[in-house]
Amino acid sequence: MASHPKNDSCHGRLNISYGSPTTSAIMFSAGVLGNVVALILLEIRRRKQTASLFQVLVTSLIITDLLGTFSVSPLVITAYLRNESLLGMSGNRSVCAHFGYAMTFFSMVTLAILLSMAVERWLSIGHPYFYEKNLTKRCGYIAVALIYLVGVLFCITPFLGVGEYVQHCPGTWCFIDMDPDERKHKAFNIIYASCLLVMIVCTVLCNASVIYHLLLMYRRRKANRSPLRRLRGHRRHRSIAKEVEHLVLLGFMTIAFVICSLPLVKRIGTCT
Repeated sequence: MASHPKNDSCHGRLNISYGSPTTSAIMFSAGVLGNVVALILLEIRRRKQTASLFQVLVTSLIITDLLGTFSVSPLVITAYLRNESLLGMSGNRSVCAHFGYAMTFFSMVTLAILLSMAVERWLSIGHPYFYEKNLTKRCGYIAVALIYLVGVLFCITPFLGVGEYVQHCPGTWCFIDMDPDERKHKAFNIIYASCLLVMIVCTVLCNASVIYHLLLMYRRRKANRSPLRRLRGHRRHRSIAKEVEHLVLLGFMTIAFVICSLPLVKRIGTCT
């Protein structure tokens, strides 16, 4: 099997070195379809019952993922169809800069919203009194707005000279330079990779804590034997079932984003 060229050989390439648009088109279609279906299901559920804080965060995550898909995937497909790299498509670095910014921004924001979902479940299960007294849907909107603001401020630093967005092989995508020479670019990479790693670890820990508390709730329910306790236990069982449903959804999302993010974090950390 022929080896692919190194990424540094693609930093200035004006055409595509290898690959076809088929895989990118399939992934783009599947991503859009999956997110649209998820949004429709959430809207149907919202009409049946009042939206919760968790649903606000889930909706924000889906919309963010959809925006990220539309920001980069059409450019990849267009580059393949025209047999021009992102640099070749624009004649300057504008398309590549947009692509690199979008990749960096949406990867950070998506993981941050996923972490906020995990923290919301951890507080709901582990600290219900504090959760009921202090957290509302408004907190979700504020959290998402702050996440977007911090993401914007962090990801524009390469345009200010700290960090650098470069083209990578086969010429269909741009991202931060994973093997920079300048110390300030290395510092940017370390901060970026560290942020992703911390968010991943915290998300996993929150999910583990939720599982632990759900097991405790299940054991308490089994211990209820009197008729009155059985009635309360039935209500608690419905509560547990709802929390398990949220946990399963959060678990699948966490696994998907961890699988996508960890190799990237490892690559940036190794090169830096």
